[in-house]
Amino acid sequence: MSVTQDLSFISLISNASLLVQLVMALLLLVSIMSWTYIFRKMFAIKSAQTQTEEFERAFWSGGNLNALFEEATSNRRRNGNSGALERIFESGMGEFIKGKAIFAGKGQVDPGSMIDGARRAMRAAYQREMDALESHLAFLASVGSVSPYVGLFGTVWGIMNAFRGLANVQQATLASVAPGIAEALIATAIGLFAAIPAVVAYNRYSHDIDRLAIRFESFIEEFSNILQRQVR
Repeated sequence: MSVTQDLSFISLISNASLLVQLVMALLLLVSIMSWTYIFRKMFAIKSAQTQTEEFERAFWSGGNLNALFEEATSNRRRNGNSGALERIFESGMGEFIKGKAIFAGKGQVDPGSMIDGARRAMRAAYQREMDALESHLAFLASVGSVSPYVGLFGTVWGIMNAFRGLANVQQATLASVAPGIAEALIATAIGLFAAIPAVVAYNRYSHDIDRLAIRFESFIEEFSNILQRQVR
């Protein structure tokens, strides 16, 4: 077999030691999972951004809040296609309406309690939405930080085996040690292949989610002020 054939990519993987092959297989599996979450998260964040913009336009267009609440409730019950900000609004408005009905039955109004209840409901909905948006980000961060070291472990193990094999060779040459070192370095290459996209996606998605969080928090405060003016 010629040196070129021995150093082909498939040949190097098939001739690698069992532990190095297991490391490569693990990194390839992690890479596939990482790319799956990258695309899923990309579509989820894009959808959240689009739905947030659409709801903000509808909210600030000056329409009736009760009609907007009924529409949000209908969207959630009919097809579950309501956006994150729309669900936050629905939680706050629903709690405000319940509080208003309770105090109306008692013949007294406590604006502070009504606003606090609506704000707490929106905060709880906000936490649920942020938890959903941030799902799998920790996995991408772990892949980005750990994969190079896993690949490096496979490389170190492969190089150790390559040098141990020199003990049985009377005359050590580059041709005799090159295949073993090349096999080991493939593990590092696969580790970097898994890590780099995960790091880039994590940084990008974290930035996008932080911007959405700011928009959600700003809406909660602005909507609380609107409700406060309504109960005066």
